[in-house]
Amino acid sequence: MASAQERAELDSKAKQGETVVPGGTGGKSLEAQEHLAEGRSRGGQTRREQIGTEGYKEMGRKGGLSTGDQSGGERAAQEGIEIDESKYRTG
Repeated sequence: MASAQERAELDSKAKQGETVVPGGTGGKSLEAQEHLAEGRSRGGQTRREQIGTEGYKEMGRKGGLSTGDQSGGERAAQEGIEIDESKYRTG
């Protein structure tokens, strides 16, 4: 745990727009960044539970292929990369 002085320094940096907590991008204070990071982590865990680990990995592959002007699915089709959406477990 960071000391009160260290937390104050981190909070000051966060208020200047710097990301001081991994996953806390966009938070305007140290506490806000901590809450954002926690929520983002929990959201990913929930999604993995919903669609299964294999589906979550496949979704990441598809998302990693996306560009500014093409979705991951479009790019995968264009480049002949197979995305197995049957791994997305539902229900």
